[in-house]
Amino acid sequence: MNIPITYNLRNLIVRRGTTIMTALGISLTVAVLITTMALVEGLNLMFASSGNPLHVLVMRKGSTAELNSSFSRQMFQDLKFKNGIARNSKGDPMVSLELITVVNLPSIENPDGSNVTLRGMSPTGVEMRDDIKLENGRWFQPGRTELVVGKSVARRFPDAKLGGKLRLARSTWEIVGVMDAGTSASNSEIFADLNQMAGDYNRTEAASSALVRAVDEVAVQALVNDLENDRRLNVYGQTEKDYYTSQTSSGNLFRFIGLFVAAIMAIGSAFAAMNTMYAAVARRSKEIGTLRVLGFSRISILFSFLIESLLLATLGGLFGIALALQLNGFSTGIQSTTFSEVTFSLRITPSIMLSGMSFALVMGAMGGLLPAANAARKQILTALREI
Repeated sequence: MNIPITYNLRNLIVRRGTTIMTALGISLTVAVLITTMALVEGLNLMFASSGNPLHVLVMRKGSTAELNSSFSRQMFQDLKFKNGIARNSKGDPMVSLELITVVNLPSIENPDGSNVTLRGMSPTGVEMRDDIKLENGRWFQPGRTELVVGKSVARRFPDAKLGGKLRLARSTWEIVGVMDAGTSASNSEIFADLNQMAGDYNRTEAASSALVRAVDEVAVQALVNDLENDRRLNVYGQTEKDYYTSQTSSGNLFRFIGLFVAAIMAIGSAFAAMNTMYAAVARRSKEIGTLRVLGFSRISILFSFLIESLLLATLGGLFGIALALQLNGFSTGIQSTTFSEVTFSLRITPSIMLSGMSFALVMGAMGGLLPAANAARKQILTALREI
């Protein structure tokens, strides 16, 4: 015969002060875990949505990022005539020579300054990024010290508003546009004219990388193989999406720290639940004896107290999910592997909430198993004599 679950619910309500405090401890642990997972999920989503599957990013062999790559203009001229490269409506090859550097701008969270990626490109580079739309203003004009900033940059950096001016290298640059790149990494970048930027930064001989659009998916792999085998250029290519996917290592540190903190808090929460259940067993000794007299088995009592602990953990898990959901969609920025800030939003998905609830139940089981076993072991006469 099983003990009705209403018995456990009544006990939790009667001990509501202890129930709330224990549930709060579990909820904070769950909230930390969910927030960490949401941060990593948002970062992964941002990088996963970046890049075009038909784009091949070409960099010098040995470089791991555009920032530490060097790509000469002569190499660029040779690259333009490779087979499999798409052409625009004018018949020009869709190849963009690009120059990457970082600039330091004071942000809302960091008045001392954070690094932001500054990307120089030709009008062809703008044309190739057909998934990026202008939110306000216009695109920069070749030969002018004009900038177009991502919407995340405009939001997080007070000096990077539309119509504002930034002092970069040897010139004062005017912000003429704000672009909307959806959830991709381009929202955290600033675009400028390649030749104007190269002149200001004394990098007229070489840029950082080249972006190439292939005619189709078959041509993408053929182009990557061709570049790998071309010893004259000494470059390698990878799809733009693969490049951004590799940047997800930026979240590894946050994942480790978050999980470590959650694990430490989980131990404390499990002990809090265990202490609560041990106290319940001690106070309800006569009830346990009475239950045994009424014919309830030791297994029934064990499961009853274990279920009570799991109900307590479920309450804490729901509180934790509710707390974490307040941060869903919250925008933040971290330094990527290119030493510049990337902005993304926390994403709490159903699977993350399920993981948080599962984590809470594991804490409840850990905290309730030993007290439940202790309750089940009590002898009838001993339990009835205890106060």
